[in-house]
Order: sequence, then C-alpha cells, then structure tokens
Amino acid sequence: MQFPQTNQRFIFDKYSYFERDVDPKQRAWIEVNGKAIEKNVRQLRSKLSKSCQFMAVVKADGYGHDAKVVSDYAIKGGASELGVATLKEGIKLRSSGVNKPILVLGNLYTKKDLIIAFKNNLMPTISSLRECLICNNIGKQFGLKFSLHLKVDTGMSRLGFESDKFIQEFEKIKSFENISIEGIYSHLSSADEDNSLDPKSSTQLQRLKFRELLKQIKVDNDHNIKIHLANSAGMLLDKDFHFHMVRVGLSMYGYSPLAKIDKNLCLKPALFLKVKVAFIRVIDQGVRVSYGGKFVSSRKTKLAVLSIGYADGVPRNLSGKIKVIFKNKLYPQVGSITMDQMMVDITGSDQIKVGSTMVLLGSEGDKTISPIDWARESNTIPWEILCSFKNRLPRVQVD
Repeated sequence: MQFPQTNQRFIFDKYSYFERDVDPKQRAWIEVNGKAIEKNVRQLRSKLSKSCQFMAVVKADGYGHDAKVVSDYAIKGGASELGVATLKEGIKLRSSGVNKPILVLGNLYTKKDLIIAFKNNLMPTISSLRECLICNNIGKQFGLKFSLHLKVDTGMSRLGFESDKFIQEFEKIKSFENISIEGIYSHLSSADEDNSLDPKSSTQLQRLKFRELLKQIKVDNDHNIKIHLANSAGMLLDKDFHFHMVRVGLSMYGYSPLAKIDKNLCLKPALFLKVKVAFIRVIDQGVRVSYGGKFVSSRKTKLAVLSIGYADGVPRNLSGKIKVIFKNKLYPQVGSITMDQMMVDITGSDQIKVGSTMVLLGSEGDKTISPIDWARESNTIPWEILCSFKNRLPRVQVD
C-alpha cells in the first residue's frame, strides 16, 4: 500500500497503532517480582522490635523497579511509611492511591513547593530554622498543623541542621504552634564499610553523636516523635541503630550491603533484566566488532545482536566485562556496548535464534548475574546500577 506524499496528517483507522499496542517484551524489559519485595520486607521486619517501624525507600522510581509496585508490596510486607527524594515522586504516589505517610528526603525550600507538599499530605525534610518558619506560616494560613521531619547533620555534611545549632534552636522550633514534628533523623555516611563495627569508626561516632544530641533535647523516649538513623546497612549492622524507625532501600530490593556480617539473611532479588536477540551473524577470524574495533575475533565467531545499550542504562564501561544467560549457560558480551545494542558471542550454540530471550540481570537455573557483579566490574555501587535503567525499558510485573 502506498500512502499519498503530503504534509497533511492522516489517520488510518485500519492501520493505526499506538504505544499501548506494542508488546512490552518486544525488545528489552525489566521484570519486577512484587512478591519478592513483600517477602524481603517481612524478612527484614523480623529483625526489628515490634515497636520499630519500617520506612520503605522508594525514591528513583523504586530503585528502578517501579515505585508504585514496590510501595504496594512493601506495605503488604509491613512497611508503615515511604520515603521519596523529590516532590514529584511523592505526588505521583499520592495520585496513584498510596495513602501511607510519605517523607520527602530531599530539601524543599520554597514556599510554593512546601505548600504543594502540604496540600498533598507529604512530609518535608527540614534542615533550617528558615524552612521551619515557612512551614509554620503555611499551617497557620490553612488553620492546620504542617507535619514534617527535622534532619540533623552528624557527619554526612549534606542536608541537616548543624548539631550545635539544632540543640540551641530546638526549643524555638517546638514553640511553633502550626507544625507537627513527626520525626527527627540523621543519615549514616559509611555504614556499609567493613570497619563499621569498630567503636572508633565514623559510623559508630555518628551514632554516639546522634544519641548525645537526642539526650540534650530530651526527646529520646518520646514516641510521638519518631527517631531514625539507619539505612539498610545501619539496620543490619546492629540494633543500636534502630531507634523508632529504620529507612530501608537496597536490602528491600534483595541485596545486602553487609553480606559478610549477616550471611543468613535470605533476601530475594526482585528485578530481572531481559532482552531479545534482534539479529544473528557469523564473522570470520580477524574481524573487528563494534565502535573502535577493540574486540577482534580470534576465530570464526557467531554473534547475537541484543537490542539494549547504554541509552537503556547498561554502562558502556562494562563493554567486554559482562555475560548473559541463556538456558542456564553463560555467553560473553563482546565489543563496545553501543547506545541501543550490544553483541554477544554465541559460537557453538544452535539453540539461540532471532527472538530468543536472554537474561542480563537475574537468575536462570543455577546461574545468577547481580547488579553487585556489574558494580564491581564498572567500579561503582549497585545503587547506581539499579537507578540507571531508563524509562524506555518497560517494567513488567511478575509474581
């Protein structure tokens, strides 16, 4: 059929297709196992006292898993609060029907943003007296109390009141009639390091500094104000870090930052990264592959072209360092990873066809490839790997 050559826009009812008509598994996709999230939260929750609450950190679209799916299953597993990084992340969860308390971990500092947070029942993180005053005025304007958390810097040198100033200013903050202090917290900078159990480590010194601060402002035993310090690593490190609530991210998704300390922690990864073979070709010995030609075939080689690349979130510096799984067998990736594609050496396999599905991250049979493996090879951290996957990778929920 030939369409007329014209600049006018035509709608062909019989031939029109939309984004929703495209199979999410047409190219490459991420599978998210919500049940794994739920079980991980239950497992982690079992290590806390009954009075200690669990905040599920679902920022960065749930560490790349889909924040709404993660939130729903984390709540089923026992999470009582959620943590996001930005105002938009919080609004998106509210608009999708999530009604649990949500803390915005990033800094909101304009009156406009704080009003939006207030109207969406989102709790801001407050790091200065100035923002406290704005929140109090907003509460007064609407005749209600503005719920918020106060953050104190104990060694991260990022957000938070300076410790000494906070002790001096807390009495004034308590006098504000139109704010409700729901929590006071700080953030550990190095809890996932191997020396964190050392009494002289920065992690232990942060904990002691935080405890001393709480002692001086006399709220340590006030359960109307939730005290929280621990991230995933801090939570697994020791119960002394638990206080009234823990903020758990990485471990909830199935990866322990402290595997050396707790080898019996049974966490199940909730993410699988899969891709289909788009093309197969055979090259002779001595042929260069991909940009730069850094890989040269040492023999007659059968290549599978996979429809995924660094525009999807697969780091280019992993070129030639990773493998993929097909039917419980590993195949090496070769040549430079490109924006939209990568090549895999499948020499010797007659089972792999165009349209076959390969696993880049996840398990198949007894073979497993983890974001921790990718992080090690690319000299980064698993958090960055998980948060790098772009929106053009559809998220497919599987249980």
